[in-house]
Amino acid sequence: MSRRRAVVKREVLPDPKFCSKKVSKFINMIMLNGKKSLAEKIVYAALDILDAKVKDETPLEVFETSLKNVSPQLEVKSRRVGGATYQVPCEVIPHRSLGLAMRWIISHSRSRAGQNMQEKLAAELLDAYNGTGASIKKKDDTHKMAEANKAFAHFRW
Repeated sequence: MSRRRAVVKREVLPDPKFCSKKVSKFINMIMLNGKKSLAEKIVYAALDILDAKVKDETPLEVFETSLKNVSPQLEVKSRRVGGATYQVPCEVIPHRSLGLAMRWIISHSRSRAGQNMQEKLAAELLDAYNGTGASIKKKDDTHKMAEANKAFAHFRW
């Protein structure tokens, strides 16, 4: 981390199908070994599966609702005070919250058993949309950890 100045965030261009920066960022996070076209196929196929399963909303709305449901508002950060390390609860800034949500959805969809990646990703997004699944559990665990360490909030920096 640079001590001189803040790092300039690069703007992500919107994806061609939905014209959404969030979908484009999600595709970039799914991508492995520089294979962006494969990542696009996986994400678009998963969104098509969501379109077939959820009739009343568009796949983009389902995707954004899933991300909103998984995004954490609180997290704990380690803070060393006088030889002891405390887990200090603090609020999560919006772009980090979005990144964590995407990371959790991708990792939990990769760890699902069985079918191909499109179906696993669609199932995890659908679970997140409905408020169930491993990604939601991860968010709840993060919030519980922050709630349990609320006594150390005065160490916040």
